[in-house]
Amino acid sequence: MTNKTFENYDWNSLLSKLPIKNNKEEREKRRVMWKAMDMNGNGFVSLAEFDRGIRDVLNLPEIFKTKKVILRAYQAAKNKYKGKSKYSDDYLEWMEFRITLVYLRQYFEYYIMFCRTDTSGDQKINFDEFKNAIPTLEKWGVKINDPKKEFDSIDTNHGGSIMFDEFCQYAIKKNLDLEDDDDFDDVEIKKMK
Repeated sequence: MTNKTFENYDWNSLLSKLPIKNNKEEREKRRVMWKAMDMNGNGFVSLAEFDRGIRDVLNLPEIFKTKKVILRAYQAAKNKYKGKSKYSDDYLEWMEFRITLVYLRQYFEYYIMFCRTDTSGDQKINFDEFKNAIPTLEKWGVKINDPKKEFDSIDTNHGGSIMFDEFCQYAIKKNLDLEDDDDFDDVEIKKMK
């Protein structure tokens, strides 16, 4: 995927397609979506079904193209609650669906941050890109005194670059917040740490 910064992204449009509020109306919208994603009606949604559902049910082509976002949200949510089935650890269940949508929105925000930092578009952040992004990172809520030390602490596999998964862990730990998003706040986001 080419480097996209998603300038002027329409967060209100995204939220209108993600019924993530904890109220009756949005719960019913989620139930309809769940049934459409659970194609065989077995009470489970596989990663493939969720991926297809993002495109066909939620109609979110920009997120459908970001497989890393989909995978992170799915993996983070599928074991959030203890299920009763022997398949609970492998698939999403209804009780995990709302949190999956919350995580999808949040990881997409992290993806946009990642893309804005990864100016080369090679899907990794090198030290120069990181150093150049310090003013932006500070707008997102982190104070960096020693860029090299901070970079090395994020690059947990010591590969010389920050990968998307590493960036997400850092964003969660530091509670980064994109300055031009919808400022959606959910109790589940605070629990991601």
